[in-house]
Order: sequence, then C-alpha cells, then structure tokens
Amino acid sequence: MRKSLKTTLLITVPLLVLAISLLLPRVRLLTAHFLPSSSSIALRHSSTSALSNMAFEKELQVALLAVQRATLLTKSVFHSHAKGTLSKNDASPVTIGDFGAQALIISALQHNFPNDEIVAEEEAKDLRENSQLRETVWELVQAAKLSDAQVEKDVLGGAISSADSMLDIIDKGDSKGGSSGRIWAIDPIDGTKGFLRGGQYAVCLALMVDGDVKVGVLGCPNLPVSDSEPLKEGIGADASDEEGRFGVLFSAVQGQGAESRPFTAGALKEGKSIQMKPLSNIADATFCESVEAGHSSQGDAANIASKLGITKPSVRMDSQAKYGSIARGAGDLYLRLPVRKDYQEKIWDHAAGDLIVREAGGMVTDVDGQKLDFSHGRTLKENKGVIAAPKSVHGKVIEVVKEVLGRPT
Repeated sequence: MRKSLKTTLLITVPLLVLAISLLLPRVRLLTAHFLPSSSSIALRHSSTSALSNMAFEKELQVALLAVQRATLLTKSVFHSHAKGTLSKNDASPVTIGDFGAQALIISALQHNFPNDEIVAEEEAKDLRENSQLRETVWELVQAAKLSDAQVEKDVLGGAISSADSMLDIIDKGDSKGGSSGRIWAIDPIDGTKGFLRGGQYAVCLALMVDGDVKVGVLGCPNLPVSDSEPLKEGIGADASDEEGRFGVLFSAVQGQGAESRPFTAGALKEGKSIQMKPLSNIADATFCESVEAGHSSQGDAANIASKLGITKPSVRMDSQAKYGSIARGAGDLYLRLPVRKDYQEKIWDHAAGDLIVREAGGMVTDVDGQKLDFSHGRTLKENKGVIAAPKSVHGKVIEVVKEVLGRPT
C-alpha cells in the first residue's frame, strides 16, 4: 500500500508541476487583462494627473502671449499719442489703443480657437467711418509683433492681412455671452484715465465655459515686477520699458492656482505661484478702490473701513490691476461699491481678476456675498458691487458692508 502510494505520488507530482508551469502564463495573462498590475495602475494614475494638469494649457499659453503682444501695442500708443491727453473721444489715444489691442487679441483667438465666441468692448463702426483713425490703428497693428518670430507665427498666427480684415476681426467681439459654450471676454484697455495719465491700466482676457470662468490673464504694464512691493498710492509711476521693469502678467486656470511673471517683448518668462497674504487682524488690512468716484462709492468704503478698524487710507488705482495686486499679497481688500441702483457691471471688467484672486486663495462676491455670475450675457446683472478679500475675513467684511449699505442680512 505504501509502495503503491509512493509510486503514485512520484508519477502525479511531476505531472502537476508540468501542468501548472504550462497554465501559469495564461493565468497571468488573464489576470493582467481583468485586474491591472500595480505598475499599470500607477501609469494610468500618472497619465490622468498629467492630463488634469494640462487642462486649458493651450488656452493659457495663447491668452498670455496675446495679452503680452496687445500690451506692447498699448505701450507704443502711450509713448506716441497719449502724453498730455485727458479725455476719451473718437480719435483719442485710448480709443486707438482699444481698437488695436482688441484686433490683436481676437486675431490670436480666431487663429487658435475659430469656433469660440467673443465678448469684447469695442466695435469697428468708428473706424469704418473715419479713414484717418482707421489708418492710424492699422499702422500700429502692423507694427505690433513679439520679438520671437516663431512664437509670433506659430502661436499667434502672425500679422493681420489687411485693414479691412482688421475691421472684421474687431467686430468678432459681438457675442451676447450667456451660459453655454466657450466664450472669451476682452477688455483691451481697462482703466481709461489710468492709461492716459501713465498710471495703472490692464489688458484683460478671460475664457468662460458654460458661464464659468476657466482661464484669466491680466497684463499690467505699470505695476512693479516684484510681488513683494507693498501697495501704495502712485505705485508704478516709475515704470519703464527697460527689461525687468516692464510690468507683470497675472494668470490663473481654474483649479490650478494663480501666477505672476515679468513682461517681455518675446517668449514668455517663467511664472511663479502667487497667494493672498495671510491676514490675522483685519484692522491691519490695506484696501484698494477705484480712483473714479463714479465707479465706486468712496464715502461708503471709508465708513466700512472705519467700522472694520482699518486706519490706513485706501489706495486708489484704476483697472483690474487691483485684483492682481491683492492676489499677490501687495494689498488685502478690494471694495467696489454700487453708486447707482440701475448700474450693471460688465463681465470683461471682472472675469479675469475674479478668477485670479480666487485661485490665489481669496474670495470674490458681490455686496450680498453672492458669487459673481458671468452666465447672464455681457453684464453681471444678477450682482451688485464687488468685494474681494482673503477667505479668513471675507465673511466679516460682508457683514459690515451689508450694515453700511443697508442690505438685507
């Protein structure tokens, strides 16, 4: 019996080993098919992360370069036409800069995203009726090129072909906006009087998808390059076109944070992450507001600051440069308070700055604490005013704003 069992085992075990060795590759193959290995799972995770990080990568690059090129044009207009000019009319320097910058930005967007809609401030009617103005803008647009010819051609699409096509391009900014699809919002020169006086202004561009802001870029040529320079009256008055002192580009992509980078006349400089400054005591805050009393109630702002215990005077500056300034920690609060019940903010005046501040760790709402809603056409008709602040104190600021303005709590 023992001998028979031993003989059986001597025959069976080798056969089992042979069978297993023959079947094992097939088992591994089936396992790999139905249950991915840890290395394949890691690879898929890595690929997913890479794709996530690449979201809107092209849109951001095009937006940054388009704003940079358009800002070069506005600087050229200031030096050649604007000094000593104090008002905006049909032939003013700011009008020339508006038309030229808008043409360059829309041209780049059309080259890269031909099916996207565009909401922009200007239309070409005045240029069609004024040949001298049209020729001036056309000459400036032809001359506005980045020094990197490859980037100029491959990314931005190169020069606009003719003055007539320039007019058609400007008129592409006639979208009514809304809550569906991809829509870009452009303000070619935000801060008219700041531009004319050589102060703060911004070239602004934002992409909205289904009414939600996804990409924002601000070109602020008269802000200091350094993110650490504190916000004060007259900041950027000594700005120049010298390399390293030629202003700053702010940018953000939803969910990917906010950055600043120095301006150049060519390829983009490396960006660095920016964050709002931690604010433990609101009484220590620096707040900014519009220069023009017609844009924001300065009396109400002073009352709000007093109730918050803020003793520093406000810093008054033009344009969305205020958003960029608080996003990088140069200031803390931005108050834009309603001056008329019927006034509706334009989406191009806020879309880029709103995203940049939120991606830098801040909160942006209207005076009632509601998020800015960019899905209702060309204006923020569902919102009144703008309050931007660090998350830690935003609720307290809104509480005092409601008290001062008599808003329901």
